[in-house]
Amino acid sequence: MNASLTLVVIMVVLYSVGVYLLLERSMTRVLLGFLLVGNATNLLILIVSGPSGAAAFFGEDAATADPLPQAFILTAIVITFGVSAFLLALIYRSWRLANADVVYDDTEDLAMGRRRSSVTNDRDVAADDTEFGTKAAAAISTALDLNEQEQREEQESLAAERRQHEIDKKEADA
Repeated sequence: MNASLTLVVIMVVLYSVGVYLLLERSMTRVLLGFLLVGNATNLLILIVSGPSGAAAFFGEDAATADPLPQAFILTAIVITFGVSAFLLALIYRSWRLANADVVYDDTEDLAMGRRRSSVTNDRDVAADDTEFGTKAAAAISTALDLNEQEQREEQESLAAERRQHEIDKKEADA
């Protein structure tokens, strides 16, 4: 099948209107935008599927059509149907709970997004850390280096041995 200009224009219009509707705050418009983008994707697969031909069971190898794009389109239709049913259930539930179809900004979520977190600070500290560097910085600035941790464990075990030795010595003297 040769891609006609009409199919390409229809596909572009479906994509553009679908993306415009997806960016709206109304959930019904989001659903309609999703359906339009799904149909535009089906048209895109049809346009790029190659030349049309006879069905595979006619026996002529040279004139047969490739069935794979048709299978892709059927799969895309089923996926679009499933996601559309889920979106429709979300819209219905939102309408039953709030009697509203519009999604508003969550002020607490926006406040959390504007606040600089400690994870971002840690990421900034370890930004120049490389996998093979000789002086790699710790991912967490307060974390101990392995050598420091081993030295502390040795010091603690020596201190425990000294205390035990002093206790044993006092018991022997008493």
